[in-house]
Amino acid sequence: MRSPSPYTSAPPGPLELLYRDEGMAIVNKPSGLAVHKGMDRASDNVLSRLHRQLDTWVWPSHRLDRATSGALVFALNESAASVLARAFQDGLADKTYLAWTRGAPEPREGAIDHPVPKSEDSDDRVEARTRYRTVAIANDVRTSAPRYGLVVCHPETGRYHQIRRHLRHVHCPILGDTTYGDGKENKALRAHGDLRRLALHALALSIPHWSEASRRVHVVAPIPEDLRAPMRAYGVTDEALDAIEQEARASTPSGV
Repeated sequence: MRSPSPYTSAPPGPLELLYRDEGMAIVNKPSGLAVHKGMDRASDNVLSRLHRQLDTWVWPSHRLDRATSGALVFALNESAASVLARAFQDGLADKTYLAWTRGAPEPREGAIDHPVPKSEDSDDRVEARTRYRTVAIANDVRTSAPRYGLVVCHPETGRYHQIRRHLRHVHCPILGDTTYGDGKENKALRAHGDLRRLALHALALSIPHWSEASRRVHVVAPIPEDLRAPMRAYGVTDEALDAIEQEARASTPSGV
């Protein structure tokens, strides 16, 4: 039997809307909240909350792991649902993630090109590629030695748990990852930094508009406090995180 998760569920309340028009909405999903009911039949999920919040039917266009926070797209009508789902399937959505890792990949900028299992229940491997860049290093507060990396990731393929698997493959697992991470490291960060979530955030997203392919919607999802606070405990400043957000905004023009 799987042991209970040491990480907390998402707090109640309305979802942060990053963008909305008549056909689509993009929210800043909190960590600890599933996109929809799924196999565990969770009654509290993003789909249900957004349905109540907007008072309309919503269709998820892609997914994020329960433990991952950040930009998540929903369609608001069936026509937009078809177009947006196809955009993700065809690789037309540009996604940027921020990961906090044990260690930092070498070289500090490059690509991880490594096949991963096709799904949770399959051993068949499929091609997967993630571009990355280490943007900051944090010290271990116990030894003052460099130990943790802030890594911006751009998945070029959309495989199951791709970023989490790729960073483990290069021996830099994401902090707080109870599946692919380092249990001893996770315990230490819970004790000192109160890290009670996966340290992975879907920071930015650019996708063709559902009604006109020549237009794109660009959003940046602010880094949430439940990730900022543990980083702060390890010497990562709010100014450094604000600069990462600003760089994402500069590379993906705001609006449509």
